[in-house]
Amino acid sequence: MASGSYRNGTSYSKPTKLDRTTSSTYTTPKPISKSRVSAGGGANIRRSNATPLTVKDDAGVPGRVRVAVRLRPQNSEELVADADFADCVELLPELKRLKLRKNNWESETYEFDEVLTESASQKRVYEVVAKPVVESVLEGYNGTVMAYGQTGTGKTFTLGKLGEDNIAARGIMVRAMEDILADTSPSSDSVSVSYFQLYMETVQDLLCPGNDNIAIVEDPKSGDVSIPAATVVEIRDQQSFVELLRIGEAHRFAANTKLNTESSRSHAILMVHVKRSIKGRHDGEDGFPVENGQASSLVKSFRPPIVRKSKLVVVDLAGSERIDKSGSEGHTLEEAKSINLSLTALGKCINALAENSAHVPFRDSKLTRLLRDSFGGTARTSLVVTIGPSPRHRGETSSTIMFGQRNERLKYQKDYMDSIKKLEEKWMTNQQISKSNKSWIGSHEGCMDGGEASVPSTSDGMNDDKQLLKNEKALRQSSEDEVSSLKSQVTQWKRLEAAANVEIVKLQKKLESEAHQKEKLEEEINILKNKLLQLSFEADETRRSLDRGGSGKVFSGFDAFMSHARSSQIRDSANGQKASIAKLSEQVGLQNILSLLESEDADVRIHAVKVVANLAAEEANQEKIVEAGGLSSLLSLLRSSEDETIRRVAAGAIANLAMNETNQELVMAQDGISLLSITAADAEDPQTLRMVAGAIANLCGNDRLQTRLRAEGGIKALLGMVRCGHPDVLAQVARGIANFAKCESRASMQGNNTGCSRLIEDGALPWIVKNANNEAAPIRRHIELALCHLAQHEVNAKDMITEGALWELVRISRDCSREDIRMLARKTLTASPKFQAELRRLRIEC
Repeated sequence: MASGSYRNGTSYSKPTKLDRTTSSTYTTPKPISKSRVSAGGGANIRRSNATPLTVKDDAGVPGRVRVAVRLRPQNSEELVADADFADCVELLPELKRLKLRKNNWESETYEFDEVLTESASQKRVYEVVAKPVVESVLEGYNGTVMAYGQTGTGKTFTLGKLGEDNIAARGIMVRAMEDILADTSPSSDSVSVSYFQLYMETVQDLLCPGNDNIAIVEDPKSGDVSIPAATVVEIRDQQSFVELLRIGEAHRFAANTKLNTESSRSHAILMVHVKRSIKGRHDGEDGFPVENGQASSLVKSFRPPIVRKSKLVVVDLAGSERIDKSGSEGHTLEEAKSINLSLTALGKCINALAENSAHVPFRDSKLTRLLRDSFGGTARTSLVVTIGPSPRHRGETSSTIMFGQRNERLKYQKDYMDSIKKLEEKWMTNQQISKSNKSWIGSHEGCMDGGEASVPSTSDGMNDDKQLLKNEKALRQSSEDEVSSLKSQVTQWKRLEAAANVEIVKLQKKLESEAHQKEKLEEEINILKNKLLQLSFEADETRRSLDRGGSGKVFSGFDAFMSHARSSQIRDSANGQKASIAKLSEQVGLQNILSLLESEDADVRIHAVKVVANLAAEEANQEKIVEAGGLSSLLSLLRSSEDETIRRVAAGAIANLAMNETNQELVMAQDGISLLSITAADAEDPQTLRMVAGAIANLCGNDRLQTRLRAEGGIKALLGMVRCGHPDVLAQVARGIANFAKCESRASMQGNNTGCSRLIEDGALPWIVKNANNEAAPIRRHIELALCHLAQHEVNAKDMITEGALWELVRISRDCSREDIRMLARKTLTASPKFQAELRRLRIEC
């Protein structure tokens, strides 16, 4: 690395070589001499319990996975939620032990290679967990560092923290690359990295997101695992490596769960390839001539440089979690299942290796295939398990600890076998000493006067040996008890694993059932849509047939009368089509049709509201529609929809339902008059205005709703719609005014209304007078009725005389084609003193 380069933004002038004396975890101890043990000397041959046992393979390289446990400090949520409860774990770092509390009285003790408290620094974690592995990689071995634990316990912080703002917070990845670059030379060595993730059993490149579903390749001879299609970037300085980590982390899958707002949903794998060129390391070996302690120049010229290839793999495992606690559902649930299955497969592989099983199931998942050359053999592996202190997550903490304890089983088995072997050796030695002493005593018996002085000495030695043997038996019993405890823990874990597998199977069955039910519902929806289209088509045909015969109530109208001139053929056709619609609606179901009013598809909503409007035209269907919530759905459509067709047909359906007194009160109770008034003000289409006017006209005929209808703008909405000028709209406005005037007339006769007409107060009288002789018969007929009803209340007479309504009453009494209206006008003129006085003044005879 050139002088003046930057590492994490800090300039330095000279790379520092990796210190290999700070960590002795993987240092090979000197072998113990196997010379014959003399009498009394066996008491000094004993392994200290405080010294961690390192298991060696045939190559002299540690073959087991070293395990360290790290406790995360309490977060802000736990400080509040667990304030009244003790932590579920107690650390004994000096003894390298951890106690997991069952309750206030009982706890279980576990032993690890290292126990890191919540105050342990990132530097301390690196030196204990990863630095020995990095040293091995620089010596030519493969090395792996993994982090395992529950979601939110600090795995990514431990491994992948960049520490750009705070150098002390740098994680294992950054520190490992810093040591590798410091111990390699850019001119003769090369360092390259690949960074990818294992997501839902697919390998995806984090440095090139488009490169997904990468294949894993295994060398059939050497067993080496590689990812040839992954992006490989050569690293020259620390800053470029940090930038690559930042890019990769940005592409990693994460999700918000109940346990962590940024929960990693994939296993992130950093693979560092180191090639080192070693020169001059084997000069003077056997078979090569040496001159004056130096290899000859001829040998040096023929000797090729030695290239050491090694690989460092850093694995940030996705968080293990229970589905019910993380709250995963939908796609996040599928992710959680994939994560738990791959972690289960990893645990099985570690378990098989610890038991020296003939078959290790590396092929059960892509994660274990990727890590195949990271276990056993010459590979050196460290595992840091991260846990939290919260007693609410004791079950997850226990599961994490049990995962780490799998790696300790081989250690205890070796301890146990070594202890038995040494006990047997010492027992044989003591037997030989005992026989030798007996033989010596027998041969010298009676020949020595001072023999008694030597026997006690030998007896004392034998007593020491017996005590030593007793101590060793106690140690053996302790080892057997500890192995039994481990076996019981493994059995408990297997039970938990079996229960987890059963739960996974149940979830899979549930998901399959839900998928089947979803398909069934989709089929039913398609059938409903088809039937709805058929109903809508037939409804449109019926409306067109009836409209050709004259305007009326059925389907599109409101309270207009059926034309007496309509032919029986049209009537029979309409009845047949109505029967067909009723039959289809019974097959589909009214509730299903109403549910389609809320469909996201605009065409489906249009067809659904048309069918409901046609059904509402029949009195027999109206009660069913209201009971099923159809009125509320129609008012909601009128409030929210911007589609003119939907508003028009919905208003028509409301008009049909408003023909019933009970429904009229429901419309008013659900703010229907305000919605109709707003629609009247916004609409421009004559047919929409016709529907709205018809609905208000029906409401005007209810005596109990007079005051509220007027207060909520119903009369002004009616008068506002005359701007359209369309005869059908004006006919509905006139009908509404007539209904309102009729109700006022009844109230005045009963003594309930003594004031002036609300119609006159709202300015309706000029329009009434103007259209009293309208050429359109429906308009003229309703206006004539309205004038007659207004004239029956004497308090209105003065305004009617002023606005010219008196002359229209005189004309109606003489020229109206309907006898009932003509007679009502005469009766009204005769009964009113003010009208009579005005007529006498003008000398007009009724």
